[in-house]
Amino acid sequence: MPMTNELVLLKLGGSLITDKDVAYTPRLDKLKDLAQEIKTALDSNPGLTLILGHGSGSFGHVAAKKHGTRNGVSSREQWLGFTEVRFQAAELNRYVVKTLLEAGLPAMPFPPSAAMVSENRKVTHHNIEPIRRALTAGLLPVVQGDVAFDETLGGTILSTEDVFSFLIEQFPTKRILLAGLEAGVWEDFPARTKLVKQIQLSDYEAMRSGIQGSASTDVTGGMKAKVEEMLSLIQKNNGLTAQIFAAEETGWLTRALQGENVGTLLTA
Repeated sequence: MPMTNELVLLKLGGSLITDKDVAYTPRLDKLKDLAQEIKTALDSNPGLTLILGHGSGSFGHVAAKKHGTRNGVSSREQWLGFTEVRFQAAELNRYVVKTLLEAGLPAMPFPPSAAMVSENRKVTHHNIEPIRRALTAGLLPVVQGDVAFDETLGGTILSTEDVFSFLIEQFPTKRILLAGLEAGVWEDFPARTKLVKQIQLSDYEAMRSGIQGSASTDVTGGMKAKVEEMLSLIQKNNGLTAQIFAAEETGWLTRALQGENVGTLLTA
């Protein structure tokens, strides 16, 4: 059943939209399919509004790992690395926004590096008004994993989840969707035979030892970090749920946007 007047934060994971094992390689056909699915979901439910975020995949993560950017920036060489990571993040963002526009979606990028300042990777300053106006105008704001100036670290990298953590305080929402390659949270990673359909905050401690990091290079911490970040947000935001799911197969993203649990649902 379609929901009405709902704002959803949707992340397209870097592993989904790029080939994470081949540097600087977008998955253009996949991006095209995902853009079409987003359009289908929005067309079928006029009350649904999105803020879209995407990871950096083989663009930002490769440069970021080389320069250690997430851990802090101080030397001239590190600042050069900082600008390289920003450039690569912007390159991928152009592919994403171009594909969304070609699908007929009014996508507009809002790069965190241009507007956000953090302290220990927690966003402390942001001019939120342009995003607010974009939503009012019926546009599709696009944020991303990106570099940011940081009060403590000099510079750092904010994951899409870090950006969402801030946005959820500005734009009340009940659902965060994290679309990737992994079907959800596995009880027995890396064997992947038991998918956990739902994780309640209260049950998490008992199972956390089974959740491992990601197999590819991921400087922002893999699955365990995602789960813990989402549960922390759920604890702070009444009624919030988050879903981690695979959008590799056509139709799954549409189903998730329509409210179905196609992966692992995180709840209070």
